[in-house]
Amino acid sequence: MTAKTAQAKKIAKIELHQHLDGSIPAAVTWRIMKRYGLNPVESLGEMRKLLQLQPEEEGSLLSYLDKFHYPMWITQFYENIVEVTLAVVASAAKDGVKLIELRYSPMIHVYAGLTVRQAIRSVLAGLNQAKEKYGIEVGLIVIAMRQHGPHVAKILARAAVSESQWLHDRTGVIGFDIAGAERGNPPSLFSKAYDIARKGGLGLTAHAGEDEGPGYIWQAIDDLGCTRIGHGCSAIADKELLRRMRRDRILVECAPTSNYQTGAVAKGERHPIFIFLENDVPVALCTDNTTVSNTSHSRESAFFWDELGATTIRGIHQQARQHSFIGKGHPPLNGPS
Repeated sequence: MTAKTAQAKKIAKIELHQHLDGSIPAAVTWRIMKRYGLNPVESLGEMRKLLQLQPEEEGSLLSYLDKFHYPMWITQFYENIVEVTLAVVASAAKDGVKLIELRYSPMIHVYAGLTVRQAIRSVLAGLNQAKEKYGIEVGLIVIAMRQHGPHVAKILARAAVSESQWLHDRTGVIGFDIAGAERGNPPSLFSKAYDIARKGGLGLTAHAGEDEGPGYIWQAIDDLGCTRIGHGCSAIADKELLRRMRRDRILVECAPTSNYQTGAVAKGERHPIFIFLENDVPVALCTDNTTVSNTSHSRESAFFWDELGATTIRGIHQQARQHSFIGKGHPPLNGPS
């Protein structure tokens, strides 16, 4: 651990954009694979190479997304999902995270017979255990994968609303998101699913501007009603969009390591977070996927330590808490359509 990372670890961190599947500690994936005799390689070291993006694989979002392949082998069973959820939150709590919103796509975890509702409730069970054990604020954002299409997104939106926070005494679903291959899958196609989620009282975010231009971010804001944008790197190319995001306090969920690895930000280029801060656009410092990116919450906070300093980094996390969906859900006024 570097000196800057050690300093960042002491800061109370707020995590608003972390995927469950891409953050399962490699040792946990390896242990569960061995338990079922599913390990495709003979050592944990070899397994790490399959789970973590390698230098020669960097520069492509699709190569990055391919790393989600092996975790799916073990996250098809209720008890396994509970176990990995607990492990992900435990790792975050150990790293100084005080609030974490995990995001997760139930539809890619039903191949062995779980229902969509069971797939959601398994994560909620793990989050509730983690909350009691580590005293950390937790919430779940349900993801619809773009490549599954708008109809499946509507099904997931209804399922997410049925498990929303306001229906639970403990942890529930707090938000709705779309993710996956961005090109050719514009946000506007998913407007009906977002209508359902909004009427159901869920917070709205979307992966946009990671592998496409600012037009997709406009759609996420105008057509979907998002108050947060995942990555949003291409927004810096549109000054009017930056003004809109500043005016409406649209927060950008920034994940520095991931952004460089996927090619959302070219190697050697200044990260968009500086443009966002200069234009008074709210930002959060996030990990995206701790395992795939081989990073941690403290490392991401230390990423800009020299340029921004401890005070600004601490302020970013304090502001991010205000944009969290946890505790902000409400019963639908008219019911989901």
